[in-house]
Formats: sequence, structure tokens, C-alpha cells
Amino acid sequence: MTLEANDVPKLEFEFQVTLKKVARRARKAPESAARTHPAVRTLVMAHRIEAMIREGGARTYADAARALGLSRARIAQITALLLLSPAIQEAVLNAPPGRLVSLTVRRLSGIAAEPNWEAQGALWAKL
Repeated sequence: MTLEANDVPKLEFEFQVTLKKVARRARKAPESAARTHPAVRTLVMAHRIEAMIREGGARTYADAARALGLSRARIAQITALLLLSPAIQEAVLNAPPGRLVSLTVRRLSGIAAEPNWEAQGALWAKL
């Protein structure tokens, strides 16, 4: 038995579909993370590493490095910011958003390398 094209039954389907337009929102980083300056984040991390050691979460900087997945050298770079004078640390942590525009972690590390807090203050004032 052979079927001709006319012998094949036609199947027709009818659907009623209602489409609703949904506005997509772009994902944003949390507002606080988007506005936190890298120098501020690094200084806060230095204090957290120090607290981790002080509170017994890590015995040494090497332990802290392993726990955080960082190298010991990077931990040393971060914690070197704790050598900044308390006045500079406070100024960095409490700075208004526009104040830190030209500040980099590298510049801040350069200031921290100066052992004299008065000399640090002079370097800070030049920024």
C-alpha cells in the first residue's frame, strides 16, 4: 500500500500563549563594596589578619597566609600597613569618598616604610 501526499492526514494544532514582558535588572555589586577604596580594603584586611593571630585563629603569619589562600609575601605587604601612624590609618579609614582618588596601596606602603610617624605625616600631607 502506498500513500499519496493527499492521503496523509494533516495535523493542525492551535495554542493560545500569553507572553509577559519582564524587565531584567542588571546585577550590581553591593553599594558598600562598590565604593570601598582598595587602600581601605587592604588596611582593613591588615587589621583582620592581626586580629586572627591575636585571637588564636592563626599562630603565625604563615598560618594566616595558608588560611586566607595568600602568599606569605602578600601577607607581609598587607600587614606592613599597620606600621602607618594611627592618625594616617584613621584618615584612610574615615576619608570622604573623593579624598582617596589619587591614593594607591603602593603609595600608602611607601609611607608605611618610613619609621618616623612625623615624617609619615609629612608624606601623607603631600598626597
